[in-house]
Amino acid sequence: MAASSSPLIVFAVTVLLLLTVSSVKLPFHPRDILPLLPRQVSWPLLNSLNSAVDLLPTYIGSASVKNEVVEWKGACFYENKAWLELNNKSGTEFGGGTLHIKVDKAHSWTCMDIYVFVTPYRVTWDWYFKSREHTMEFEEWEGKAEYEYVKRKGVSIFLMEAGMVGTLRGLWDVFPLFTNTGWGENSNIAFLEKHMGANFYARPKPWVTNVTTDEIHSGDLLAISKIRGRWGGFETLEKWVSGAYAGHTAVCLRDSDGKLWVGESGNENEKGEDVIAVLPWEEWWEFEQTKDDSNPQIALLPLHPDYRDRFNVTAAWEYARSMDGLPYGYHNLIFSWIDTIKGNYPPPLDAHLVASVMTVWSKIQPDYAANMWNEALNKRLGTEGLDLPDVLVEVEKRGSSFDELLAIPEQDDWVYSDGKSTSCIAFILEMYKEAGLFDPISSSIQVTEFTIKDAYMLKFFENNASRLPKWCNDNDDVKLPYCQILGKYRMELPGYNTMEPYPHMNEHCPSLPPKYQRPKNC
Repeated sequence: MAASSSPLIVFAVTVLLLLTVSSVKLPFHPRDILPLLPRQVSWPLLNSLNSAVDLLPTYIGSASVKNEVVEWKGACFYENKAWLELNNKSGTEFGGGTLHIKVDKAHSWTCMDIYVFVTPYRVTWDWYFKSREHTMEFEEWEGKAEYEYVKRKGVSIFLMEAGMVGTLRGLWDVFPLFTNTGWGENSNIAFLEKHMGANFYARPKPWVTNVTTDEIHSGDLLAISKIRGRWGGFETLEKWVSGAYAGHTAVCLRDSDGKLWVGESGNENEKGEDVIAVLPWEEWWEFEQTKDDSNPQIALLPLHPDYRDRFNVTAAWEYARSMDGLPYGYHNLIFSWIDTIKGNYPPPLDAHLVASVMTVWSKIQPDYAANMWNEALNKRLGTEGLDLPDVLVEVEKRGSSFDELLAIPEQDDWVYSDGKSTSCIAFILEMYKEAGLFDPISSSIQVTEFTIKDAYMLKFFENNASRLPKWCNDNDDVKLPYCQILGKYRMELPGYNTMEPYPHMNEHCPSLPPKYQRPKNC
C-alpha cells in the first residue's frame, strides 16, 4: 500500500509547488487545500508555512466614530475597510454600536479571514468567507466608561494573519511547548532554534557533574534553562522576547558555619505556590537531579575574586532572610522585558496586543490579572485600585498612551500589596546590590529592570579559566568560561561577563530577535 501511494504523494507535492510559484489567478490557494491531502504530505508543508508565532494576531487599527474608515490588506481578502456607528437599538442609557466590516478581493475562493475585536471591556471574534459587507453588533456598552472609551478610541481590530489553517497549526505548535513530553522538549528546542538562532549541541556523558561544594562561594550565580513542561514553555517564550539564553536563576550563599545554601525566587512550596526560599544545597541539588521534570540545564557562574572580596555576606543574608517566604515577583515580571515603546516586541507583538491579552485575562482570571500587572500599572500612574479599563481611560485622559506607560522603568523601592516584588533574577541582583557589588552607583541602578541576559552579561564573573573549580567542565571537550553542572545540551550565554555596570542600566534597551542588538548605555 505504501508503495502504491508514493506516486500520488510525489504528484501532489509537485502540483503544489507548481501552483505556489505560478502567477495565474486560481479559484483556490495551495495552502487552502493542504488539509485535504494525506497527512504525510500536508503536515510537513504546514509546518514550513506556519509556526507558533503565527497564532498571534496583528493589530491593524481602530474603527471609531472620529475617523471615516480603517483600511488594510488581509490574509485572505486584500481590500478591507471598517467603520463604527454608534446607535441605541437596545434603548439603554448609553446604547450600543455597529461595527461595519467590508471585505473584498479574496486571493482564492476557499480562504477566510479571522478577526478579533477588542475594547478594554470586552473581547469577541468573527470570521469572514464571503466578499461583502459584514456587521458586528454591540447591543449595549458596559456602562458609561466603555461608551466614553469607544467614542474616543473606537474598537481595536486584530487580524489572524495565518488564517484558519495557520491558526490551527499555530495552536498545534504552541500546545506542545507546555507538555511534559519528549514532543514538548523537541518543540521548545525547535522554537528557540528557529526564532532565536539558538544552538543545542549535545554534551558528552555523563550529563551531571560530580560537584564538590568547597569550591562554590557566596554570590556565585546559578543559570538554569528548562526545556519541557509548564516552566519549559513559559521560559521559551520569555527567552524569545528578552534574548536571554537562560530562563531561571538561583544564587549560592554560605552561612557562618560554612554550610552552603541556595536562594531562589520561584521555588514551589508545599501548597504549590511559587515563593522565595533559601534551601540547603544538598536539598536543592538533589531535586534538580532527580525530581525536576523540566529537564533543567544548569551552569554555575562563579564571581570574580575581586567581586567575591567585595561581596558583603552578612548584608546578603539579611536581605535573603527578609525576603524568605514572600511570593515570586509576578507583579513586575513583564516590565523587565518592556523598556521601549516599540523596540521590545517581536512581530506581531505590540502594545495593542499586550493590552488585548491583558483584557482577556482580566475577564477570565481577574485575581491573576491584578497580580500580574494591575498594581504595577497603578504604580506607574501614581494611582491605587484602578483595574485595567480604568487604567486605559486614565492614560487617555493624561494625553499619554499605553505603550508609553508600559515603558516606564520599574523602581526597586516600590512595595506591592504582598511586599516587595522580585522575579528570580531581581531577587539575586537586589542581593548583589545590598552586598555592595553595584557600589558606588547602586542608588542609580534599578535591578527590577534587568532580564536574565542583562544579569549574566554583567562583568562580575570569573574571567580566568585556571581559577575555575577543578571539576568545571571536566567531562566536556568544549571548555566554557563557566561551569555547566547539569544537562544534555551545552548552555550558551552570548555576551557573558562583558558589560561594566553604569547608572540607569537597562532602563531603555530594545530586545528584538534574532540579534537582540542594544545601543550603548541604554
